[in-house]
Amino acid sequence: MKKILVTGATGQLGSELSVLAPAYPQYEWLFANRNKATLDDLELLRSQLEEINPDIVFNCGAYTAVDKAESEKDLAFRINKEAVELIAKYAVENNVQLIHLSTDYVFDGSSSVALNEDAETNPINVYGESKLAGEVACIKQNPESIIIRTSWVYSKFGNNFVKTMQRLMQEREELNVVNDQIGSPTYAADLAQAMMNIIEYPKWIPGIYHYSNEGEISWYEFALNIKEFGNYNCKVVGIPSSSYSTPAKRPNFSLLDKSKIKSVYNLDVPHFKDSLKKVFI
Repeated sequence: MKKILVTGATGQLGSELSVLAPAYPQYEWLFANRNKATLDDLELLRSQLEEINPDIVFNCGAYTAVDKAESEKDLAFRINKEAVELIAKYAVENNVQLIHLSTDYVFDGSSSVALNEDAETNPINVYGESKLAGEVACIKQNPESIIIRTSWVYSKFGNNFVKTMQRLMQEREELNVVNDQIGSPTYAADLAQAMMNIIEYPKWIPGIYHYSNEGEISWYEFALNIKEFGNYNCKVVGIPSSSYSTPAKRPNFSLLDKSKIKSVYNLDVPHFKDSLKKVFI
């Protein structure tokens, strides 16, 4: 029986994979939180990997505090680059299949067309820099890896835009939401299923892939959809990102082109509205 190790097990994607796991009893699942896969302690992480001895690794763990990363660069790079490098090296040495998760933040947001896997990377914040460094290290150490870049992740678990909006729309009469950052949300449950489809696919085809739900929207439009599905009375006002200052810059355009993952792995990608509804059921 093959053993799947999931790092970042208590995060959004890790939590959705744990929901999905019972549907795949042919695998032995090990969900590793920070104590079982300690991404900020490389010596410990190496011994943990040897002890777990996985056949497949879903590296969902990451440093994701985008604004905090501006002042915690060393920690962000240790987790998002050095730990990834170590995992990729372990994977290639032990014939382990590795799926590593990355982000739309490797791009600068200057595009006006959906970004494919060959689009030029140029991160504009420390978090994006650290994730890009992780991608480069992963491919260098282990060209047989699969890297999935995703964007605007949300689920019923953890902290995310949807849950924040649900809370604030019940607490406030009016909300300001940025209307000039364009992309597409990703329902973590859909991404988890896509990862399992890849593992179950007859052929392992390494490389970088993009995955988010279908559709092109701004955060403001996303908030309007949340308001509609939740039947909230809160007024939602669109504002430019220049009116909402954050320590880290965000890309203004990060819509991902999913053509490659759909064709290579024969994946069906749901529209964001269809997936968003599921959070309200």
